[in-house]
Amino acid sequence: SETVLTGTRAAAAGGFTAVHAMANTFPVADTAGVVEQVWRLGKEAGYCDVQPVGAVTVGLDGKQLAELGAMHESAAGVTVFSDDGKCVHDAVIMRRALEYVKAFDGVVAQHAQEPRLTEGAEMNEGEVSAELGLGGWPAVAEESIIARDVLLAAHVDSRVHICHLSTAGSVEIVRWAKSKGWNVTAEVTPHHLLLTDEMVRSYDPVYKVNPPLRTAEDVTALREALADGTIDCVATDHAPHPHEDKDCEWGAAAMGMVGLETALSVVQHTMVDTGMLTWEQVADRMSHAPARIGRLTGQGRPVSPGEPANLTLVDPAYRGAVDPAHFASRSRNTPYEGRDLPGRVTHTFLRGRATVVDGKLT
Repeated sequence: SETVLTGTRAAAAGGFTAVHAMANTFPVADTAGVVEQVWRLGKEAGYCDVQPVGAVTVGLDGKQLAELGAMHESAAGVTVFSDDGKCVHDAVIMRRALEYVKAFDGVVAQHAQEPRLTEGAEMNEGEVSAELGLGGWPAVAEESIIARDVLLAAHVDSRVHICHLSTAGSVEIVRWAKSKGWNVTAEVTPHHLLLTDEMVRSYDPVYKVNPPLRTAEDVTALREALADGTIDCVATDHAPHPHEDKDCEWGAAAMGMVGLETALSVVQHTMVDTGMLTWEQVADRMSHAPARIGRLTGQGRPVSPGEPANLTLVDPAYRGAVDPAHFASRSRNTPYEGRDLPGRVTHTFLRGRATVVDGKLT
């Protein structure tokens, strides 16, 4: 599906100088040894910084806290912990994790999915799922976990980050929590800013993703929340899969889509070209804010003398069809194949060293 090398090449091609690598890998990143290995592979690849995210629970099983302190004290210096792909559904374990990470200003990043409410779910629960006869993934399965976790974070005075928020109701819960002054942050993916559950009518598994594509009303709410700062940042949720896991019937297909090389174009299309964000605000949502949440001290810095030259040059006037054959990623599971999107990354610099020149990897 992907290696650290190919993933960082894809990231650089997409204009990124740092990525957070989630823990749902083989092996699971739940020990100091594994996160150090990921971190070192990122150093060796050299295309962008790789900051490992540690698992919250051993083996992502949701039963026992992983070695949070040891992962933080390792060479990788992990500060973000997530069972991404799985929800930390046990409230006691979530509370303990939130309490534990306080000691080193860490954050628990939650994949908000109540497992009992999403058994057999294949797409968003709504009119389209009813018409197609596919198992529904209700919005309340996301919203109930977010509501619980913002309350827990407030209770123990810790930091919680909501991964790939996808519903209008989730936006309102995060907005309410922030109005209370609680330490809550949230992200949205590019595909949830553009695509809707209407795409599933094609039965093309490229649109099968977790959380699922939602309604047009949800998309509007997500765009507005990203514009007004309720949602702090854009995160790709880059999920590569080999072709056999997507070139199959809907029910058997894996969930997820690649996003690193198209993220900036989708954000330009949905947020900049619509007048909802300026380019300065894009820099905040895709650089400054994620660096701040993940405590990446050398990233998301001002463009000024003496600062690290982590820079992305973009040609916003460019427009062209997405061709996954040219992706640096090992996987091709993009929902945008053949779609005209604006903007192109022309150059990427990692601490002054070019990783992309004239749109090509160095």
